[in-house]
Amino acid sequence: MKKHEDISNIFNIKIKDIMAKDVIYTHPDTGVVKAFETLLKYKISCLPVVDKDKKVIGIITTTDIGYNLILDEYTLDTKVSDVMTKDVITITSNKSIIEAIRRMDEYGHKGEIINQLPVVDENNKLIGVVSDGDIIRALSKFLKK
Repeated sequence: MKKHEDISNIFNIKIKDIMAKDVIYTHPDTGVVKAFETLLKYKISCLPVVDKDKKVIGIITTTDIGYNLILDEYTLDTKVSDVMTKDVITITSNKSIIEAIRRMDEYGHKGEIINQLPVVDENNKLIGVVSDGDIIRALSKFLKK
C-alpha cells in the first residue's frame, strides 16, 4: 500500500488516543476574573465548568471572557455560572476523530468552529478535552505514515 492510499484508516483514530487527560476546569461559583486568570496562567482557551460530581454543566472561553472584560460587562462579583455557555457540545472518548471534526463544524455558532470539545464518560463526567490542535497534530502524524 502506498502512502495515503487508505485514507479510510483515519476513522480508526479515537478521541481517547489524542485528547488531553489532565484537564483544568472550574466550578460555577468561581469568580469570572479568577477564571480568566486561570485561562491566562495555563495558556488555555477554554475551561469546562463542572458540578460537584465533575459533570460538565458549562464552558467558558478566553475570548468570551476577555471581550466582555474589555467592555466592562462584568463586576468583581460576576460568577462563572452567570456567563458560561450552558449548551455544551461534548464527545465521548470512543468516538472517532472524524466525529469530533463534524461536531466542531456543525455546532459552531454563526459559522464559526468550536475549538475544544470536553470529553465525557457515559455519565457526562469530564475525563478530557480534545482541541482543534490535537486533531491537526494527529492528522499530520497520520499523513506522514
